[in-house]
Amino acid sequence: MSKSAKTDDRPALFDDWIVAEYDRTEGFTALVVLLAISELEVVPLRSTFVHVVGDDLSWHDFYELMSGAGVAWQGVVIMSAPDVDGGPIDDAQARAELADLEKRIIENRLVINEGHFFDQWGRRMKVEEAMPN
Repeated sequence: MSKSAKTDDRPALFDDWIVAEYDRTEGFTALVVLLAISELEVVPLRSTFVHVVGDDLSWHDFYELMSGAGVAWQGVVIMSAPDVDGGPIDDAQARAELADLEKRIIENRLVINEGHFFDQWGRRMKVEEAMPN
């Protein structure tokens, strides 16, 4: 896994990403999966969803919110789920999409790269396949 890797043209820091994502979607639901990270493993710990209705959420504020999960996490993947007309999706749809995301991540950790993967300091990361020795 490469840490703090900027992938394609997406912002490398959470604070820049949240502004760009809000501008792009005019609000969205963030599907959030907290992750434990070791040298060769990424393990999902807890998940939730958050309706984002502005771009003023800083990494510090987000980190404080996620601290309430009660687990030691080292990374987070966030999938943006905007409504077709812009703005957040409804709670029932968010729960269903989050359950699907959790299942997909458990089946294949590379799914994390489809979203926005940040370390505990708000820097973008990427999961890479481990090669057998």
